[in-house]
Amino acid sequence: MKNTVYILCIINLIMISCTEDNSPKSLFNGENSEQWETTGDVVVQNNVITLNEGSSLVLKKGDYKNFELNVKARTNGNGKGYIAFHTDNAEDGYRVTLNNDLESSQWWTKTGSLLSVRNLTKSTVKTDEWFDMDIRVEGKVINVLVNGNPVVEYIEPASTYRTEEHASKLLSSGKFAIKSTEGTIEIESINVTPLNSTVDVALQQTLAIDETTDHIIELHQDNFPVLDYHVHLKGLTAEEAGIQARYYGINYALAPNCGIGFPITNDDEVIEYLEEMEGQPFIQAMQGEGREWPQTFSAEVRSMFDYVFTDAMTFTDTKGRRTRLWMPEEVFIENEQQYMDLIVQKIVDVMQEPMDVYVNPNFLPEVMSDRYDEFWTEERMDKVIKAMVETKKVLEINNRYEIPNKAFILKAKDAGLKFTFGTNNADGDFGKLEYCIRMKEECGLTAEDMYKPNMKI
Repeated sequence: MKNTVYILCIINLIMISCTEDNSPKSLFNGENSEQWETTGDVVVQNNVITLNEGSSLVLKKGDYKNFELNVKARTNGNGKGYIAFHTDNAEDGYRVTLNNDLESSQWWTKTGSLLSVRNLTKSTVKTDEWFDMDIRVEGKVINVLVNGNPVVEYIEPASTYRTEEHASKLLSSGKFAIKSTEGTIEIESINVTPLNSTVDVALQQTLAIDETTDHIIELHQDNFPVLDYHVHLKGLTAEEAGIQARYYGINYALAPNCGIGFPITNDDEVIEYLEEMEGQPFIQAMQGEGREWPQTFSAEVRSMFDYVFTDAMTFTDTKGRRTRLWMPEEVFIENEQQYMDLIVQKIVDVMQEPMDVYVNPNFLPEVMSDRYDEFWTEERMDKVIKAMVETKKVLEINNRYEIPNKAFILKAKDAGLKFTFGTNNADGDFGKLEYCIRMKEECGLTAEDMYKPNMKI
């Protein structure tokens, strides 16, 4: 919670500056594209510029450093592309994506992404739907808003991390460009307001994340989906989660705990929750709690989430006692090896439940956790992985508990399983996926190994 409050103060501070705004200027008059160099199939008709696949616009005149650019656009079908700024062509400079295609294989660069710097896994607008995009650059701060809602708040540090491929993505000055990379994009209006900024750039950069030690920017530069698939609103509100996500550059999937005795206990409460979340920049996941959750919630309501996950930490033991493995008083062990076999069987049984992702994987009770490798033998790992393959489940790499171990992840990868990175936070201060990223590197995971949620928008 303290971290989120601090971040909020940062955002408020960097947005305060003394500017003398010049008058807005229209860069499209609705009649022609005379202010732009056009390449490819560009059509102006009915007060709309249409960019068909491969075509682009590059502003003929202007050198913009600090500005607010306002574009009204829509993507048609699988149409996608980007708006570039601080460029002299359609290939260099920063790019802000236009991509509302739910079927896109590169699902982690949705509309509003500051490409390769702050990629977004969720679009808050639909294809074939007009939306407003605002891009504001002032000093070293880049803000992107979609329909007035902030989706990117990035401070470029004094020492940036950029790979050779993305070396041109640095603040300078220049023109604007718009390009369609696939399908069709339509533009209804383009307006720019130059800003005569007196913002304290040095102050801004003291508040920037140090990219020389930040693994998150490395993931973005590597074109890897940066998503914490397992976040709860514990210790922070949805607004605070959004602020924290934008600051760190980590997308969040929010998951309410759903089950008897948990915050959401029936279908009506699920629907109410999802209505409250409508329009929010979060992927929506469901955590099924207890073993009765598949009967507690209807299949229709479960399918309203982008995916469903559960763990095997709750079960009934051989003597009919309720067991929650994280609670020592509910763990009754007479023979450790036999108890371990029971845990493995309960995990295998859970794979029959109607969920997508197995989370908190291979968790052991406290009295056994210091001998994790001893209990998780080759035979036991193989039994769980076989059940996951047969039921087409996805494996979470859990940051909070640092599980499963490297050996299990490598076996799962060899078996063709997909992965998620998840926190399962108990409060608002839950880090930046450190264990997950370490396992990504040590196990050689790529973007293709990551699970694609079944997003509804």
